[in-house]
Amino acid sequence: MNSLVIYYSLEGNTKYISECIANAVNGDILELKPKKDISPNGFARYFWGGKQVLFKEKPELNNIDKNPLDYDFIFIGSPVWAATYAPVFNSFFKQVTIKNKKIALFACYGGNEGKIFNSFKNVLVDNEVVSEIGFKDPLTNDKQAAASKVTAWAQSIVGKSQK
Repeated sequence: MNSLVIYYSLEGNTKYISECIANAVNGDILELKPKKDISPNGFARYFWGGKQVLFKEKPELNNIDKNPLDYDFIFIGSPVWAATYAPVFNSFFKQVTIKNKKIALFACYGGNEGKIFNSFKNVLVDNEVVSEIGFKDPLTNDKQAAASKVTAWAQSIVGKSQK
């Protein structure tokens, strides 16, 4: 089963988890990058990120070099911004319609996961969301424990989906 990991990461946490997933399932990676990103440093990132979420902004993305429709299984991950996914996904979902796919969701957060998984499910209604998992600051907490946890999770759900 060919798998794709789609993610956005501002501070590196979601990137780390995405790379662990891709390694675990021998999958491809599609990193969503806005042409103009906010700074990962300083308190202003919370203001600008929250503003983007509140106004449902759609930042312009760099080229998307993978077609999610070419994959059997898709992992989608984001940091939690104002209780939901990062605004780059507003742009992505406007450009790409994902239908009839098996999808697993993951999130990284400093506080809690908020409503991120429900937000994703509301956009991915024509798909089967088979699992979801969250990680609290994996780079600053126990990095190895997060890697082990996400590897086991990814391998188990892809294995179940092949049956």
